[in-house]
Order: sequence, then C-alpha cells, then structure tokens
Amino acid sequence: MHETGDDAAARADATSGVDEAYLSLERELAVFLRRARASSGELAREVHPELEPAAYGLLVRLDDAGGQRATDLAAYFGVGKGTMSRQLSALEGLGLLTRRPDPADGRASLVELTEEGRDRFRAVRGARRARYARKLSGWDRTEVAELARLLHRLNDIGSSND
Repeated sequence: MHETGDDAAARADATSGVDEAYLSLERELAVFLRRARASSGELAREVHPELEPAAYGLLVRLDDAGGQRATDLAAYFGVGKGTMSRQLSALEGLGLLTRRPDPADGRASLVELTEEGRDRFRAVRGARRARYARKLSGWDRTEVAELARLLHRLNDIGSSND
C-alpha cells in the first residue's frame, strides 16, 4: 500500500512533526552521496591522474549518449554553461574528449570522447561494474533492478528543479 503525500504529512503531524521515513531517507542519502563522491574521485584518478571527480559523470554521459552539445550537457547535469565549459576544456586538455562540428548546425559543436578517453573510461567502468556485482552478490537481480528503477525515478524528480 502506497502512502500519499497527505498521508505522510498527517503521520508526521501525529508524531510531533518528524516523519521517520524522511529522516531515514535523508541519513541514507547523505552516506550514499559521501561515498559516491569519494568513489568518483578514485575512479576519475584511475581514468587520468589529473581528472576532477565531477568529470567522471560527464564521461559516463558521453559514453552512453555519444556526441553532445555543451549546452545539452549543462542542462542534463543542471549546471551553468560556464561550469560545463570549464569541465569540457579540462577534459579536452587531458586528451579525453574532442569537439567536432554539429551536422545539424555548423555554428555549434558536439563534444565526444576521444579513442583514448573511451578506452580509459571503459576499462575503469568495467572494473566499477565488477565491484558492484561483488558487493551486491547477495542481492536478487530483481532487487538490483528495483534499486536502479527507484534511483532513476529519484533522478527524474531532481531534474525538474523543484
């Protein structure tokens, strides 16, 4: 049975204004995010010793989606164009990405992984997936799929900037 927002608010009011489910969610997300940041730093350094931790997610997106406009990447990650431009320039300087004219609009360019960038990233990503498989080996595959589904749902909510 799923609880509506109104039901949750009423339950929070009944328990002195504190909803334990949301407090637990906050605690668990804080731990998860701290560990994810640390892990991203390690993974970024495995791709290239000078790679910033935040850039790892950018490599994931470029590998998954292929060539992208910088403005589309900025919108996807919810960052400003200046921030994205700096991150892309750094990746380009490390030889991990390149720019090419956008066939749909010659005034714009698409950024994409270089062959070296793709090879380095995929080697690290493969090792990361193997670690996930080891850590979650006691989980049923349907539980892993459900976690992925719920995280996707949470990420979709986050992209609406509420």
